[in-house]
Amino acid sequence: EGAHDAVDFGAGYGTFSIPTAKLIHGVVHALEIDPTSIRRLQERASIAGISNLRIAARDFVTTGSGLPDASVDYVMLFNILHHAEPLALTREAARILAPSGRLATLHWRTDIVTPRGPDLSIRPEPSQIRNWLEAAGLSVDQTEPIILEPYHFGFTARKPAAPPD
Repeated sequence: EGAHDAVDFGAGYGTFSIPTAKLIHGVVHALEIDPTSIRRLQERASIAGISNLRIAARDFVTTGSGLPDASVDYVMLFNILHHAEPLALTREAARILAPSGRLATLHWRTDIVTPRGPDLSIRPEPSQIRNWLEAAGLSVDQTEPIILEPYHFGFTARKPAAPPD
């Protein structure tokens, strides 16, 4: 058993990485490109007294996560797959996931108007996200997306277990 580390791609202000860091004993790698978001995330983590959050200023779409192969147990792709290169991002997530590691996606729904989120025209459809996860070699747990009321949907997926030696 490893330390059960996690990664939050596009951590923003820490909406998901801070609660995750409070839940797990391993490290949460919070990857973010925006300097304002990074400063806010650092402040919020400091106020919360979190010591297992590793914030990295990275353009992970262009340069990857910077993490070793098969090094983390959980990846969060939350509200990020409308950006450029979603397949490259899901492949990078699959690369860093340990065998049997889990991945979760969350995105703004495409079937309704939401008060926040990217323009409807650039939001990925659930079928697209499922296809990207499968193309990255992950096993998707649901045929249809999980609807997370009121404005989001998601999928969970798993990296196949390592073959026995």
